[in-house]
Amino acid sequence: MTHYIGVDIGGTNIVCGLLDEQLELLGKVKKPTGAANGVDYVLDLIASMIDELLAGQGLSRADLGAVGMGNPGFIDPERGISLSSANLKWHNEPISDKLGGRLGGIPVFIDNDVRMYTYGEAARGAGRGFKHVMGVTLGTGIAAAMINDGQLYYGSGFLAGELGHVPLDGETALCGCGLRGCLETIASATGIARIARERLERGEPSVLAEWFPGEQRSAITAADISRAYDQGDALARDVLDFVGRNLAKGLAWAIALWSPDVIVIGGGAANAGERLFAPMREALEPLVLPMYRDRLVIKTAEMNDDAGVVGSAAFAKARAGA
Repeated sequence: MTHYIGVDIGGTNIVCGLLDEQLELLGKVKKPTGAANGVDYVLDLIASMIDELLAGQGLSRADLGAVGMGNPGFIDPERGISLSSANLKWHNEPISDKLGGRLGGIPVFIDNDVRMYTYGEAARGAGRGFKHVMGVTLGTGIAAAMINDGQLYYGSGFLAGELGHVPLDGETALCGCGLRGCLETIASATGIARIARERLERGEPSVLAEWFPGEQRSAITAADISRAYDQGDALARDVLDFVGRNLAKGLAWAIALWSPDVIVIGGGAANAGERLFAPMREALEPLVLPMYRDRLVIKTAEMNDDAGVVGSAAFAKARAGA
């Protein structure tokens, strides 16, 4: 039986998973990325994690059909090159060739991590059974991917899906990309926390001011906003309502352009659930034509941390022609 490896690389951790031909996850290993040590260190680490997984199942590299990897940043999946990754500090790195060489020539296929996350949810998670799957991740930033009949949509330069950088009228917060008023400055985990902190600085009352006095406010997270929301905190409710309604604006544009059957939303900020999604759904209603809206399902991701691993392995299997 042929096996496959899926690798999900983040700025903090790497997760490697071993899957069988049916894409059942047999085991996984998680270790700190250590990106500051350089690309060669990270690839050596991944190779060792793969060998560890194989040994744990009594397998060898000869049992592998291909390795798939989801990388943050801009990727050229055809050439297997990481064009630019701010989190990893990689620029024009031929990752497929470098890792493949370390593995004795096993085919290695890479793509953007959000595409691999969506691929996983489409193959085994909340998008399973739908032909046109849009995935959205709400984390440090926002990104999206689109799968049509099992095929990823890339756009020119493999740049499609940067939903987080759609500008919102009236918003001026500086985005990490250098633009102002991007959707991800609001509808992301970091955006939610930023908005709450700014409102606290203006003196608005909230239980968050008691939990995070003074300089401790810099530690506020999106999860803290949800916790305050559950205690009936007005500021927290207003923040998540505002964020949800702005997220709806971004989704409305994407729905009109891509016409998905299902939108699968994941990432850390998605853990807010209906606290965030209820105002999003309400705001989306008048922004989308019925011919789109009536056929659309919006779901939360089901696989969470495993989506990127499974998606990367499934992508590698498909690219290898298996």
